[in-house]
Amino acid sequence: MAEISNSKILDTTGIQNTADACVVIVRTEWNAKIVDALEAGCLKTLAQHSVKKIKIINVPGAFEIGFAIKKYWTTHFDQPDKPDVFIAMGCVLRGDTPHFDYVCKAVTDAIVHLNLTLPVPTIFAVLTVDNQQQADERIGGKHGHKGEEAAITALKMINI
Repeated sequence: MAEISNSKILDTTGIQNTADACVVIVRTEWNAKIVDALEAGCLKTLAQHSVKKIKIINVPGAFEIGFAIKKYWTTHFDQPDKPDVFIAMGCVLRGDTPHFDYVCKAVTDAIVHLNLTLPVPTIFAVLTVDNQQQADERIGGKHGHKGEEAAITALKMINI
């Protein structure tokens, strides 16, 4: 099982030149309490690395993340607020129908597609969990803080 103790994700070696970085966070309105916690951890970590250009875009749900990222890129790639990295942020909680499976696959496929087609990375910070306990374990519990990890990942990927 993936646990924070088995990872080097919090190692910030290789992060450099982040003061001028532009980070665009695309976050969902669904499961707002969880996503708010992810965002808070992400913003805290970005601030620790002196990132000042941060844009936050809210979308209704995880299904809409891919469209919002693609739209932002096509309208800002030649602007002063051109992103260096996107962070896709959300939480999909399993329910009683197969809707969970469709949404999780769709958002995952969209982010893979963006990573293969855009010239800047898109970081996957979408929790796909069975219940609230699993979400809590990923916003500061035994599985670390996925918002903080997303920020560190984003800053590492800017330099690649």
